[in-house]
Amino acid sequence: MTKNENEFGFISHLTELRKRLIHSFIFLFIFFIICYLFAEYLYGFLVEPYANAVQHENSNRRLIFTALQETFLTYLKVSFFTAFFITCPFILIQIWKFIAPGLYKHEKKAILPYLTLTPILFFLGGILVYYLIMPLAIKFFLSFESTGINTNLPIQLEAKVNEYLSLVMKLIFAFGISFQLPVVLSLLARIGVVDSHFLKTRRKYVVVIIFAAAALLTPPDPITQIGLAIPLLILYELSIFSVKFIEKKQLENSDA
Repeated sequence: MTKNENEFGFISHLTELRKRLIHSFIFLFIFFIICYLFAEYLYGFLVEPYANAVQHENSNRRLIFTALQETFLTYLKVSFFTAFFITCPFILIQIWKFIAPGLYKHEKKAILPYLTLTPILFFLGGILVYYLIMPLAIKFFLSFESTGINTNLPIQLEAKVNEYLSLVMKLIFAFGISFQLPVVLSLLARIGVVDSHFLKTRRKYVVVIIFAAAALLTPPDPITQIGLAIPLLILYELSIFSVKFIEKKQLENSDA
């Protein structure tokens, strides 16, 4: 292959990459505009766990903002976060269309399931946060409120609009990314970095690492930390079975 042919191939790859990136950006921008039109309702959806946790109280709960631009910027964040979540499958499709032509048939069959599992596992992590972790964490934090009998003055939460969103987004991203553990370990097993025996013998170290990661990725409360650590331990055990299955398939292919 001549130098000119190499340069032409490189430029064609860059052109294709630019095309895929532009498509992804346009799709993301369109959904960002649509989501911003419904930003108030989207934020209300995220606030629902907090509203449900305090609905039995007689006091009038509220969310406050202390800067003029705070709510506007929060709605922008909600819109972008939602738009990115919606367009993530489309972006993964664009990535697949870019890399697929350079792959062999067996390589395509190996990678495609991981591209499919990635958004599904992220979505499952988000569901766990919204329906289980957030309600428990909110009730835990609200338990530190005081009527003022022992503290001279009442201690009551007045959550800020942007701080509440930051907490929710941090938890969703922490759980969503952590739930990619089976995907990562399975890919490492396919390229020969780890095997099922290695994962089994390192289990006790992994338990410590998982709880340390949960402490770093979540707020400093036991509810969210344990809520992240336990699913990760379960996913780690499932990853061992997944790696065993991959090893079995690789052995069958080598014998064939």
